[in-house]
Amino acid sequence: MCDDTTDAEDSAFLAARNLSRRDFTLLGASAAALTVMSGCTPSSPAEGPSGAASGTGAAAPTSSATGTAAAGAETVSRAVTIDTPDGKADAFLVSPASGKHPAVILWPDIAGLRDTYKTMATRLAQAGYAVLAVNQYYRSSPAPVLTGLTEWRTDEGRAKLKPMIEAITPAGTTSDAAAFVKWLDAQPEVDTAKKIGTCGYCMGGPFTFRTAAAAPERVGAAASFHGANLVNDTPDSPHLLFTRVQASFLIAIAQNDDERQSDAKDKLRAAAEAAGRPAEIEVYPAQHGWCTLDAPIYDQAQAEKAWGRMLATFQKSL
Repeated sequence: MCDDTTDAEDSAFLAARNLSRRDFTLLGASAAALTVMSGCTPSSPAEGPSGAASGTGAAAPTSSATGTAAAGAETVSRAVTIDTPDGKADAFLVSPASGKHPAVILWPDIAGLRDTYKTMATRLAQAGYAVLAVNQYYRSSPAPVLTGLTEWRTDEGRAKLKPMIEAITPAGTTSDAAAFVKWLDAQPEVDTAKKIGTCGYCMGGPFTFRTAAAAPERVGAAASFHGANLVNDTPDSPHLLFTRVQASFLIAIAQNDDERQSDAKDKLRAAAEAAGRPAEIEVYPAQHGWCTLDAPIYDQAQAEKAWGRMLATFQKSL
């Protein structure tokens, strides 16, 4: 998970490969730039929170293409505001330019909803999904709270996020997820005959479990990438939720997370098998955060592998 130990592990990992954190960040930035140039991001930035539209707001078309969609595939996106039991959540909705599509709820990492996750959401939309990238910190602030993952690694960034993280509870995340599912089912871009998917990164990983439990009759697939604290000793540990869901799971674990909690993958497998839930659980040869484009530890090869497994899971289960 994202903490001081992870930071030290990342530095040691890079040093073993004769790379400084700056070198690896530049490599990750280059990969992100290639992704953007290949068309994985809107042609212009999405409207910020100050101009957030309601669920029926106008959409601005964008053009893009990736290896997961036909060349020239177009997407449309808009900023939206969703009513939840705890207030109004701001989010980013992006989908193919026409038609109805299975919906996916995307939970960002600890640094929150920002341009990187809008880019990733847009790429997923190009694969044929209506993607809602949410601001998990809406109780405290509209997005973006931080501009990037490296800002979280600063004393100022951590101090800023600490009270916002504390404001998020398992019960709150579950009620948020239920509200997001209900809202998506009312949108013209969403095919309600199809199941909903969810994906989450870092702190968003366990949120996918809670999303599946919040609306078991609607959520058909959940993908967790370097998810934090998926197995713990509390009564509401994410791994105990398999009995309350009807979804298939993809759980991609970072190698350093596995080293710190080597029995987590086994407990996840055992819990999934006991509940009769399909679950692909794999430890990837990459560090915590490897799937996020602006992460200092971003690993393009392993991120692409994980992305492909997510698409396969969604295609089978949604």
